[in-house]
Amino acid sequence: MLALSADIVLRVAELTNISLARGAPSLDIIAVDDLRAAAQSAFERDPASTFAYGTSAGYPHLLEWIAAKHDVEPDRIVATNGSMQADAFLFQTLVQPGDLVVVEAPTYDRTLLALQKIGAEILAIPLESDGLDVAALEVALSQGARPKLAHIIPNFQNPAGCTLSLEKRRRLLELAGEYGFTIFEDDPYVELRFEGESLPTMLSLGGAETVVYASSFSKTVCPGIRVGYLVGPGDLIASIRKLATNTYISPNMVAQSIVAEFCHSGAIERSIETVKVALRERRDATASALERHLPDARFVMPQGGYFLWVDLPEGSDVARLEAAARERGVIFVKGSDFLLRGGDSSLRIAYSAVPPDQIEEGIARVADAYRELAGAPV
Repeated sequence: MLALSADIVLRVAELTNISLARGAPSLDIIAVDDLRAAAQSAFERDPASTFAYGTSAGYPHLLEWIAAKHDVEPDRIVATNGSMQADAFLFQTLVQPGDLVVVEAPTYDRTLLALQKIGAEILAIPLESDGLDVAALEVALSQGARPKLAHIIPNFQNPAGCTLSLEKRRRLLELAGEYGFTIFEDDPYVELRFEGESLPTMLSLGGAETVVYASSFSKTVCPGIRVGYLVGPGDLIASIRKLATNTYISPNMVAQSIVAEFCHSGAIERSIETVKVALRERRDATASALERHLPDARFVMPQGGYFLWVDLPEGSDVARLEAAARERGVIFVKGSDFLLRGGDSSLRIAYSAVPPDQIEEGIARVADAYRELAGAPV
């Protein structure tokens, strides 16, 4: 482990630890007052449903709001205890051991873990600046790959921050129809665009039978609310509702009723605007700090979301850099955590939970560690 000089140890002791690791909004940009009002309203308006067991489909008033948002019937929706529970239900329903599943490379680390636990065979397709390398997927399909499912994070992808282009969305739908696989459109960050033009979901582009869409209120309301949902073909959703019944009878009705009030009241739009303003400021601070302190870093500027993916020069040892940064009180996630192989020279920075002044300080400390590992003066 890297030995630290006394002045660095003293400086770290004086400063708050800084986490650039977790994708979550900080408390200062959460609509606490609106959430309190939503809870009060839910408790007064519908105590019988809020405080009781419900059905596995979810809280009806919330299902109505989601159905209107996506222009689907409520029986095509299941609302769950967070989007990770929705993901798990979908994987359990569709994927058997040995089934081939397409993922992005890099992709969300929990997705890789879940698919490996099931025993799926994973086909990792590289990302480009405009999302999945669809041409590479076409080659794999033409050579005989037959996936059951393709997991895609289309907007401000976790961990890479990139967004799938409209042309690629349309081509993926064509390929899904031609080769008979389901697109899992995992879209928790869609509302958090703070520049550029919004793009239609693959679900809305004609994917009623080939797309299962997932999203979450953790990113737009607050992480602790733990409410997510799936939209998909009616027969598939019916199977997932049955699995949910056998798993927990019903999801958290209190949380879902609060979210329903938050959404129907219009508070969610105000919350999203607050979060987007803060995220843009934090993204800009991250990019500026990287350019100033780590000029070797290369990254694609995200148009929204929580994350920025950093590539350091080939041969950089990010595992050692992570340890050295941790000693300086800064945490980030290694790129290799999001890949089946590779990523040793990359890292993910989550800027969502950190105010700009702490971002500047955090990246300055990472740069200190990087230069020391490279043998340069700090």
